[in-house]
Amino acid sequence: MVEFDFSGIDYANLDLMSRKDEVLNSFNNSYMTGWTRRIDQSLVDDIISVRDKVINNSKCLVVVGIGGSFLGSYAVSKALAPYFNDEKFKVIYAGTSLSSDYMTELLDYLRNVDFSLNVISKSGTTMEPTIAYTLIRELMEEKYSDDELKERLIFTTDPVKGSLREEANSCGYKTFPIPDDIGGRYSIMTAAHLFPLSFNIDISKFIEGYYSGNKYIDSAYNYAVCRKHLFDLGKYVENFVVYEEKLSYFSEWLKQLFGESEGKNNVGIFPTSTVYTRDLHSLGQFIQEGNKIIFETIIKVNEASKIKFKDYDLHNINNIVLDSVRVAHNKGDVHSLMITLPCINEYSLGEVMYFFMLSAAFSGFLFSINPFDQPGVEVYKKEVRENIVI
Repeated sequence: MVEFDFSGIDYANLDLMSRKDEVLNSFNNSYMTGWTRRIDQSLVDDIISVRDKVINNSKCLVVVGIGGSFLGSYAVSKALAPYFNDEKFKVIYAGTSLSSDYMTELLDYLRNVDFSLNVISKSGTTMEPTIAYTLIRELMEEKYSDDELKERLIFTTDPVKGSLREEANSCGYKTFPIPDDIGGRYSIMTAAHLFPLSFNIDISKFIEGYYSGNKYIDSAYNYAVCRKHLFDLGKYVENFVVYEEKLSYFSEWLKQLFGESEGKNNVGIFPTSTVYTRDLHSLGQFIQEGNKIIFETIIKVNEASKIKFKDYDLHNINNIVLDSVRVAHNKGDVHSLMITLPCINEYSLGEVMYFFMLSAAFSGFLFSINPFDQPGVEVYKKEVRENIVI
């Protein structure tokens, strides 16, 4: 059970609470809420079937995608992977940047292993994945026959249109759909994330946890209200705080979720993140005594591995520090909201991701903007297209 502590704010008596029916009505009438719909079991079965085929003929899977096609699965996989033991099956991500060094080293690695490729793009035209796919595809054509490519190429894309859909239809490649009513940053419960995750986690537990998160709808609205209230007080930056390094990319997912959902029409809260206690030794001074534009959302974990330091359990030390820092920051006029996971596993991550997605949507409506579009992203893409023809 996920727990919520927003006790530093008397949210029940805020005027924003009176907008709940309005916000829920806007949410329920939005077209882009397909992520609240239960995933079809036949799709889950198909994901598992294709996964097994890939494991039989490949040493690794390369996943090409960026933004909402990448961060969700990467965040969950990092949160659940051992720190030092090798993964059961290697899943490699590409198309997340334009680094020539990364691509050169990736291609050198792939020349010597059998691999499959999963390209994730709704439109099929996003620059970074297009470049990565083209370069990896050239290598695959050197290594494999046309018939072998049909066994190794999987596209996750729009169900009816787009360049990847056209290529798949023409060449007979396996595809998974990204439904039209689900945007990238809300797509964790689609094949875009479940297929890559299926190689190293129990996606059935993740799915079960995700849909159980619907019971937190009231808490999600309360969280959205607290955030908007703090913004109205001049707290324009939200620092997502984790005390477990495994959750560092989970906070990266949160930054996209809230930043892309809220940052429009000259409003919104700027999301950033820290890993404590590490960053207390670099940013702690600013957070404690610097410009008071920051509030914090702390993600606490109740149970973790047991290891003793003298007479103390190390995880208990970590949480004692967490509680102490929260008190210290509050004394420095840095408000905090806290969300506690029972532990880090598939079920709890699924639950809390659904909670955060609900709250991001509610927050957008509280700011009187559409939480499901991202028109500002298109501005830089237009500038790039004027200088580079992909």
